Amino acid sequence: MGKERKWILKDAGDRETVSRLSSELGIDPVLSELLVQRGVATFQDARAFFKPSLDNLHDPFLMQDMDKAVARVERAIASSEKILVYGDYDVDGTTAVSLVYSFLRRLTPNVDFYVPDRYDEGYGVSYKGIDWAHENGFRLIITLDCGIKANDKVNYAAERGIDMIICDHHLPENDLPDAVAVLDPKRSDCNYPFDDLSGCGVGFKLVQAYSSRNGIPFESLIPLLDLLVVSISSDLVSVVGENRILAHFGLKQLNENPRTGLMAMIQLSGLDVGHVTIDDIVFKIGPRINAAGRMESGRVAVELLTATDDETAARIGTEINKYNNERKNIDREITRDALEMVQSGKCLSSRNATIVYNPSWHKGVVGIVASRLVEAFYRPTIVFTRSNGFVTGSARSIHGFDLYEAIESCADLLENFGGHLYAAGLTLKEENLPEFCERIEKFMEGKISSDMLTPVIMIDTKLDFAQITPKFFRILKQFQPFGPGNSAPVFLTENVYDNGNARKVGADGSHLKLELIQESQPYRSISAIAFNKSEHFEHIKAGNPIDVCYSVVENYYRGIANLQLRVKDLRDREDII
Repeated sequence: MGKERKWILKDAGDRETVSRLSSELGIDPVLSELLVQRGVATFQDARAFFKPSLDNLHDPFLMQDMDKAVARVERAIASSEKILVYGDYDVDGTTAVSLVYSFLRRLTPNVDFYVPDRYDEGYGVSYKGIDWAHENGFRLIITLDCGIKANDKVNYAAERGIDMIICDHHLPENDLPDAVAVLDPKRSDCNYPFDDLSGCGVGFKLVQAYSSRNGIPFESLIPLLDLLVVSISSDLVSVVGENRILAHFGLKQLNENPRTGLMAMIQLSGLDVGHVTIDDIVFKIGPRINAAGRMESGRVAVELLTATDDETAARIGTEINKYNNERKNIDREITRDALEMVQSGKCLSSRNATIVYNPSWHKGVVGIVASRLVEAFYRPTIVFTRSNGFVTGSARSIHGFDLYEAIESCADLLENFGGHLYAAGLTLKEENLPEFCERIEKFMEGKISSDMLTPVIMIDTKLDFAQITPKFFRILKQFQPFGPGNSAPVFLTENVYDNGNARKVGADGSHLKLELIQESQPYRSISAIAFNKSEHFEHIKAGNPIDVCYSVVENYYRGIANLQLRVKDLRDREDII
């Protein structure tokens, strides 16, 4: 599954800067080339990059409305008002709720949390949630990872005597909700220096601001950073600037002293305690937390993340793991249906976009299925199902195409929509579906070139196996945490071959385990894993040369760390022109 990919070697950057940095830092020129590509050009830049410091976090009061938000929380706590922490059912929402709720319950017993039901209430602030808050005597709602477009809901709450503080990171519209405070670094009138915080990140800035105003030591907030790194990783915000600092210290917390609920998730995911990476969060921990909101209720995820005893965490964790296994089975079935639908021409569209619809599909996995279809056909993709009398869908895009803008151009046909450049959710009436598909296709005409429809692997630089020394890898590890904006470096090594021990691995034999040797270094082999590349097995086994692009990772197995190449793609030498 998946299309052949085009390899593009990045520009090496200014040679003089690379050379100067290499000698100043005493490192391999390949490493200084990686630094220059990441905007690190001086010794001072390099120090800040390699040694992130919490002292370099921005002043939270630089965020528009922060002073109003803090003043309102202070008033609520001083007068024993009931505070409701409200957030979405995905990883960013549930970690954000857990972070702010954990903090506030240290200060007041009058705090609770609310996570809307994906199926009954849908995304964002709901009238049902506000009614529940009103019936239960709450006077202040703090929304997290949602609310930036909830103008009517904020007014509805105000009529019921409830104030709202909105903490969001999605793109606002021109008219902001009339809330007590609207914290969103993407507000056009907000001068906060970093605008790519996660929803949980905005919640953290509120907590940081309240603490600094009320003499609470910053050190007491560090245990919250394990939640924050889970949100940064899972929401795919950029791992640069402030997020890089927060992710660095969040990983440290997650590995050295994780909260009870996250420790349960680490163990249930089969991860090595103390060696959890951003990738582990993205592929193992995040999907499990998400599964609660997909299969049951996001509330369960918050109960896990705020659990204080091992027994409760283990019980809820096991339950969430069960949801995750159910989710995987359903996701597999629906992916199979959707692929067959596209291949047999039974989809709503397959020209510029892939659009499929089946009213009986499980709403909780359509986003995952959309991602699978992008992998298979490499086109912007929307997967629709039916829920609460409406057609509801998840959209995923390809590199270089703003799918959110395409969906926004059909706003008049939609009941609701929200999201980012490459991922969005939307709801519409069934009768509007044909026109929506037609207009999306029309919008894309001329905006999607054939080049854009070829997946690309960006290669940072060429590398010889001889350069992969213990010192090289020790410095390379300090480039972490990896993520958007600071991706794990991808290297290209040409003219390599297997030492004769190549074998197929995995339950269905779809992966390759290799021991690679470079032509120029015939006595040194290096271990490699190539996922979903078994079609190359016979060629490699026969001793034919290949070119590989890969990242260098540390593979932990039974407590022992080994260096391994994680192959992104490989090519037979004769395929190279």
